[in-house]
Parts: sequence; structure tokens; C-alpha cells
Amino acid sequence: MLKTSFRLLLALLLLGATPLLAHESRPLYLQVEELPAATGSYRYHLQLKIPPSVEAANTPFLRLPEHCRRDGPGAQALALCSQPLTGQTLIVDYPRFNPSIATLIRVSLASGERHQTLLAPGETHWQLPAQRTSGDLMGKYAYLGVVHILEGWDHLLFLLCLLLIAGTLKRTLVTVSGFTLAHSLTLALTTLGLLRIPIPPVEAVIALSILFLAAEISRDRRDTLAWRHPVVVSLLFGLIHGFGFASVLGEVGLPQREIGTALLFFNLGVELGQLLFVALVMALFAGLRRWRAFPLARAQQLLIYGVGSLAAFWTLQRIAGF
Repeated sequence: MLKTSFRLLLALLLLGATPLLAHESRPLYLQVEELPAATGSYRYHLQLKIPPSVEAANTPFLRLPEHCRRDGPGAQALALCSQPLTGQTLIVDYPRFNPSIATLIRVSLASGERHQTLLAPGETHWQLPAQRTSGDLMGKYAYLGVVHILEGWDHLLFLLCLLLIAGTLKRTLVTVSGFTLAHSLTLALTTLGLLRIPIPPVEAVIALSILFLAAEISRDRRDTLAWRHPVVVSLLFGLIHGFGFASVLGEVGLPQREIGTALLFFNLGVELGQLLFVALVMALFAGLRRWRAFPLARAQQLLIYGVGSLAAFWTLQRIAGF
């Protein structure tokens, strides 16, 4: 994996190199993009970018599987196939000789999948990964959801503040459920294209939501709305956090033919990660309460001051980045 990543980085640097660099160092670039097609058929746009070091008489071409028919000559063409290219071998052919240059291949499928590889000089064959099954798709997006929530420190700190302000188990369940419903709603609406909000202000408001709760906890005034009805706060700010979750899906991409499935399992992954975090925090606090010598109240106060300071820094940093 590390070797392939290094190769890809090297190829990208070479593609963007200035004319002062030697042409011989540039790789051959092949792009394959799947286009919409009638049921039972598959259509692909093919594009070759050939470095100047390759002689005109030795111009390479892409050899496709037997079930594909190339429509048009030249560096750009369409390929009509009776079967998908997934799992098939792509071959770059040179009519005279192989000039021993690297080949960068990028493939974009209608399902939303992206594949790329860098073939070493002298390599001309590459087998495109097989199409993922529904089970693979579910597992992938559920895993992405779990990883995102567990790596998202801003979301976790907001949850931590909710737990501290909710207090009892019953209030905690209601508050966390409100957060779940709210962010699931905006996650779905944004992913389906029904809502559009710029991400930088969303990220700033997420940081501000942590700062707000940290300030409420540090003041310890039990007559405020946040203390009396924490579910209202979790619902309102949960809507904003949902836009943040959606931005991750926007970066990863969704399979166009199974958007609903990918969205559902990403959200389930987020909820699973959220439940793991809540259970861990509640178990930790329960254990510390039994440890009579541990200054729990003082530790919580220091924790909230730290969370509030970090949230204030994030808020200013994200506003400055608009």
C-alpha cells in the first residue's frame, strides 16, 4: 500500500511538472470513466494523455476485453461493452516497442467507486478490482461511519458535554436520542441533495456548540434551558452536526445505484461509534464515582475548562478560515 501511494504521488508530481523537467520522466496517463447506459450495456469514456517522449509512430492504445467495442479512434473514444469492466484486465499496447515509461491509470465507475494505480515502467497489464457486493458496500460505509465519529473530536466533545449536562441515565438516553434523530435528518437531506449549506460556517457552529455547552456546565446554573431540557439543545445542534457528517460522505462519494443503502449503513456506523463512546464514558464515570479518593468534581471542572478552551480556539480558527 505504501509503495503504491509513493508511486501515485510521484506520478502526480511528474504530471504537474514544469516544462523545465525532462519529458522522458512523464508517465502515460489513462482515464476511464463509466457513463450512463441502457440496462444490460455499459459505456465508458476513454482518454489517453501521451508524453512527448513517445514517438508518433509508437502511439499506444488501450486494448479492451473481447466483449467491448471501441467507438472512435484517437486519444479520446467511447467503449461499448456487454459486461462491466470491473474484474477485467486493461492492457496498454505499443505498436512498435515498449518505451519503458510508467502508466498512471484512473477509473471512475457509475457506482461512485474510484480506482487508480501506477504501473511501473515496462508493465502494461492491470486487472481492475472486481465490483463490490452489497455486503461489501454495507460493511465499507458502516466502517466509515464508525471511524468518522471516533476520529471526530468535535463531535465526541459535544457528546461528552451532553452526557455531563444530562446527568441521569433516563435524561441521557432522551438527550442522545434527540441528537441522533436530528443529525440523521440533516445527513439524509444533504446527501440526497435536498439541502445545501457551505461547510466552513457549519464547522464553526459545531465548535461553537461545544463552547456553549462547556460554558453552561462551568457556570452550573441549573435553571437554564440547557440544564432543564438538554434534549432541545441536542436537537438544535444535532441538525448542524448532521451537515458535518454529510461533508464526509461528499468527500468519499456515494454509489449512485445504491445511495440509500450506503447512506443507511454510514448512519448506522455513526450511531454504533456514538454508542461505543457513550458507553465508555458512562462506565468510566461510574468507576470513578466508586473510587472515593478520586476528586471527580474537580477533575470534571478541569476537563470542562480544557474542552471550552479548545472549542473557543476551534471557533476562532474556523471563522478566520472563511
